[in-house]
Amino acid sequence: MAFCSAILACTLGTAAAQEGLQAPAGARAASGKLPSFAELEAAGAKIGEIRIDPQNIFDLEDPKENGVLYRAANALHIRTRPEVIRRQLLFRSGEPVSVHVIDETERLLRGNQSLYDVSIRPVAYHDGVVDIEVTTRDTWTLLVGVSASREGGSNRHGVTLRENNTLGTGIQVGINRTSDFDRTGTEYRITDNHAFDGWTTVDYALTQYSDGELKYFQLARPFYSLDTRWGAGFTGSKGSRIESVYTNGVISGQYRHKQDRAEAFGGLSRGLVEGWVHRYSAGISYTMDAYDLDPNLPTPAELPQDQTLVVPFLRYELVQDKYEKVKNRDLIERPEYFLMGWQSILQLGRSLTSLGSTQDLWQYSASASDGLKLSAGQTLLASASISGQSGYAPLNNQLSSGSIRYYGRARGDLLFFASLAGDVLKDPNSTNQLLLGGDTGLRGYPRNYQAGNQRVLLNLEQRMYTDWYPFRLFRVGGAVFYDLGRAWTGPTENTANTGWLSDVGLGLRIVSARASSANVYHIDLAFPLNRDPGIKPVQFLVTTQTSF
Repeated sequence: MAFCSAILACTLGTAAAQEGLQAPAGARAASGKLPSFAELEAAGAKIGEIRIDPQNIFDLEDPKENGVLYRAANALHIRTRPEVIRRQLLFRSGEPVSVHVIDETERLLRGNQSLYDVSIRPVAYHDGVVDIEVTTRDTWTLLVGVSASREGGSNRHGVTLRENNTLGTGIQVGINRTSDFDRTGTEYRITDNHAFDGWTTVDYALTQYSDGELKYFQLARPFYSLDTRWGAGFTGSKGSRIESVYTNGVISGQYRHKQDRAEAFGGLSRGLVEGWVHRYSAGISYTMDAYDLDPNLPTPAELPQDQTLVVPFLRYELVQDKYEKVKNRDLIERPEYFLMGWQSILQLGRSLTSLGSTQDLWQYSASASDGLKLSAGQTLLASASISGQSGYAPLNNQLSSGSIRYYGRARGDLLFFASLAGDVLKDPNSTNQLLLGGDTGLRGYPRNYQAGNQRVLLNLEQRMYTDWYPFRLFRVGGAVFYDLGRAWTGPTENTANTGWLSDVGLGLRIVSARASSANVYHIDLAFPLNRDPGIKPVQFLVTTQTSF
């Protein structure tokens, strides 16, 4: 498929030369090619007609996709409506051509679960005006199925009925029932990420758990593009569930946690200026946490303290316009966009008793990330964050985290991946823990096998991407991996599961290429290298994740 810079064969009129194009008009007419978007921008061309061509899931003109299964899928599927795509375009008729805006539009459109492919190209150029065609290809958006996974020695299964593009409108409606080690739950959800002006999110979810429930609502217009000048929104939730405390991988205490949360914000920005975006926001958040013991549950050593916090806050965000379009990193044969520039968010708020808070506290958070291209095929991504509150000793806490990810390509179908992550938690409540096990990256061990207030995890993978494309529905890859990690508090903690833990393993990666979920299915065998007699010598894991 052609992308933003693609050149469509067509006759170039002599008016192009009058617009200041570099190549002579006669040469372009002879070659039968339209100018690129970069050339059109340099010539000062303006956008004329914008044609939207939403195509079905499978291309029946391709002999490999012109079968009974593919024709049936196309017949049952309702295509995305053209106006849904048009509302998401960052450019309009009459505006000057901008390569940056067209590239960003493609990147944002590809973020839609309902779209498999996107092409933006010039189709006609006359008298300084260029007509543009936006072609999209849909994914299969009706998801009906049963899922099952196993990680860290525990099973998880679910039943899903979800439509991610209801009647071609982009609205998501679904019911999802899941069951895992901690609880069973049924979620009912409806979401429209492109309401009203095309960039407003309306999201409502009701989840009923075996040990409680959660209600969630969001109405927000975010800073959706680099040049967005304002954003605002409201988010609220109300929930109750049972929380567990782990010691040596076993539940040692449980308690009921009730939490109400709400946040409203508004922000302004000058947009993209000389490659940088500055965003300034103000808002107010509300959090109420209440904790109760249950006589039918094991009593934890300590119960967290109830608190209510009403916090006015200020937020500052800095983003560098530096994206890299790649392929075969965290997905298979799909375009991926890595933010290679600097991005940081700072937020500072003050909890006030005069507004109903139980204590006067400072709340703070900061995060930063950056990317570095070491050489051709080698990429390094780093991130760090810190968040917490301070001012009242019993409620003081802080979480610091950092990670480094390395992608090194030896050749087209092989890639070496390394990830090093660490966390430090400072919290007087022993009920708050950093957990490490089969469900948190240490694949050869049971879930929540270690717990503490410090955690380090190293993952090394040799990834392989194949061109195997079964039924034109799935992409297939594989990996050989090594994990090393530890979670600890001090010499008296994790007395049964002490020290560093490591494992090796191998597995398959299967990407659901034509489904809107675009999940990556992991099927792994992991072998713990240092284990006690209670751990199986082989761990079998089947998980669904969003990346390789």
